[in-house]
Amino acid sequence: MSIVTIVGAGMMGSAIGFPARENGHEVRLVGTPLDRAIIDHARQTGEHPTLKRRFPEGFKFYQIDQLTEALEGADLLVCGVSSFGVDWFCETILPIIPESLPVLSVTKGMQDNEDGSMIPYPHLFAQKVPGRNLSLNAVGGPSTSYELADHDPTEVCFCGPDIETLRWIKSIFECDYYFISLSTDVVGVECAVAMKNVYALAVSLAIGMSEKREGVIGKEHYNSQAALFGQSVREMRKLLALIGGHDDNIIYGAGDLYVTVFGGRTRRIGTLLGRGMSFDDAMKELQGVTLESIVIATRTARALRRMIERGLAKEEEFPLLLHVDELINNGKEVNVPWKEFETERF
Repeated sequence: MSIVTIVGAGMMGSAIGFPARENGHEVRLVGTPLDRAIIDHARQTGEHPTLKRRFPEGFKFYQIDQLTEALEGADLLVCGVSSFGVDWFCETILPIIPESLPVLSVTKGMQDNEDGSMIPYPHLFAQKVPGRNLSLNAVGGPSTSYELADHDPTEVCFCGPDIETLRWIKSIFECDYYFISLSTDVVGVECAVAMKNVYALAVSLAIGMSEKREGVIGKEHYNSQAALFGQSVREMRKLLALIGGHDDNIIYGAGDLYVTVFGGRTRRIGTLLGRGMSFDDAMKELQGVTLESIVIATRTARALRRMIERGLAKEEEFPLLLHVDELINNGKEVNVPWKEFETERF
C-alpha cells in the first residue's frame, strides 16, 4: 500500500483520489486555504460539495494547517490546484517536500516565454524551485472529474522525465475504469491538453451562433461545430509541431477538446460570444466563474504571434486561434473566417 497526499480539494484533485483509494492505497486530501469549506463538508458528510459525489470509504481529510501531518510518510504528492493556484503551490508546497517524493500534477496549462516558446507546468515547477531535484510529472488527456468519480471508462496519459517512475505511479491509479498511457514527452502532452481550452471556446462559438440564428436557446447545428472542431485539430497539430511535441499527442488534445466542448465553463463563454455578446459583457454574465480558458487562449496567441514575428510560423495557418484572440483581447465581433479554413492538397 502506498500513501498518496493530494494538495488541492477541487473537483479533479479530489476525483483522482478515487481510483487510488479503491485500489487500496491510503489517500489524504489536503485543502488549500480556499478549500476550508470543502474539507469541513467532506469531514461531516463524506461528500464533496461541488463534485456532489461521496468519497470512497477511508478517504482522509486535512486542512492546510495539517499539511506536515498529511505529508508524513507520503509516497506520492498530487498537485490538485487550478492553474490560478500554481504560484501558491510553487511557493508554499514544493520548497518543503523531500526530493525523494515524486509529484503528479493534474493542473492543465502552460506559460509562454518571450521567444514564443511554451512551457508546461512541470517545467515551470522546476524553474520555480532552482537547485531542487524533484520528480515532476503530470496528467494529460480527456477526463472530467465527475465522470472519473462515476467510473466512466477514461483514457489519459501520465507524462514525466523517467519512464520507470511513471510506471510506478500508473500502478497506483490504473483500474478497470481508469486507463493510463505513458510518455516522456512532457511538452507535447501538456501543451496539447492546454491548447484545447482555446479551441473549445472556438468550437462553442458555433453553438451561440446557431442559437442566435434560430432564436432558440439550446438549438444546435453540428455542421458548423464540426467544421470548427476540424480546423481546431489542424491548428493544434501545427502548434504541436512548432513546440517540438510528438505528433501522436494530438489524440490527447483532440480528446480533451471533445470533452470540453460538451460541457463546462469554456463552452459557456464561447456560446455567449457566439450569440453576439461582447467579451466584456460575457465576462460580467459569468462573474465569479473561473475561466482558465481565457488565460490559456491569451498565452497561446501571444506565443504564436511572437513565433510569427520570428519567422517560425505563418499567420495564415492559424486563422481560428487568431480570431479567438481578437475576440477576447481586442473587442472584435464574431466573424468566423470560414473561407480561410479551405485547403488544397496535391
